[in-house]
Amino acid sequence: MIFKAVGDRRPYPDHGLDSPRDWAHLAPRMIRLDELVTTKSTLDLETLLTTDSTFFGDIFAHVVGWQGTLYLEDGLHRALRAALQQRPVLHARLLVLD
Repeated sequence: MIFKAVGDRRPYPDHGLDSPRDWAHLAPRMIRLDELVTTKSTLDLETLLTTDSTFFGDIFAHVVGWQGTLYLEDGLHRALRAALQQRPVLHARLLVLD
């Protein structure tokens, strides 16, 4: 299994971080893929396969910690790319709401 679970929504409250610039104050850290619950259940294959998918965004995934669970809010394509390369972790910015 790649992820802890696959979800299709954000179960946590709105945190107000809407742009990559808002997330920039959080230092990236390594997070295991098998600890993440996705907030999207579908993926655009073109986004996964493009070589410049982070050109206009943050190069790190965005993860929200809420009630003891880590939710992958942004960066599903990065996480899947890491899994396809047999890497069990990815670099992500973590926002803890607990």
